[in-house]
Amino acid sequence: MTPQPAISEPTRCAHCSNTAPMLFIGKNSDTQREGDGHDEPPVEHGTTYEILKCYSCSGVTIRSFYWHDYMDEDDRITYKTLYPSDTKMPLGLPASIEKAFRAALKVRSIDANAFGMLIGRVMDIVCQDRGAQGRFLGNKLADLATKGEIPQKLVDVAAKLTKLRNVGAHADLGELTSEEVPIVEDLCRALLDYIYTAPYLASRADETLSKLIQTEGA
Repeated sequence: MTPQPAISEPTRCAHCSNTAPMLFIGKNSDTQREGDGHDEPPVEHGTTYEILKCYSCSGVTIRSFYWHDYMDEDDRITYKTLYPSDTKMPLGLPASIEKAFRAALKVRSIDANAFGMLIGRVMDIVCQDRGAQGRFLGNKLADLATKGEIPQKLVDVAAKLTKLRNVGAHADLGELTSEEVPIVEDLCRALLDYIYTAPYLASRADETLSKLIQTEGA
């Protein structure tokens, strides 16, 4: 009888953001034994490394955890993902925009066209959040530039993003491939960083400076 493949507990894949059990495809331990004297039994402890494969996107995850012989089933193992590094979210995003951006990132490595469409949705929510006027996404982004929300250079960036989004949404315009995915993501991040992250960091810096001034004046 063919043995059943070993699977992990539900684990988030940093490639496609899907959370589900993964397939174990490798394991190795870097341990040592201590306490070989006569008074107490030796104890083995060290780091164990595991290689997992995502059922959804076939991406490989490498993780590690610490183990020693006195641990039992009730002890909680803390896993550290070594590869791939988790995608960082831009700081300062409103909850609705962060949710939409995470949804787009989930399909990034699965379907380039779906990723382009969902990135377009992120931009639509950004325009709604900033009160942009206009019928189409390009008009709304231009309105944000007029209001000083984004510089003209980023309008040009947004125009390219809109065109790539339209390709993903309309089959007669062609289709996006994995080569365009990083471009689409980088263009979107450029807009999010300018609109939300930069003001957020500036606000945090102001708060820190105010506290320092108050401390020095006390």
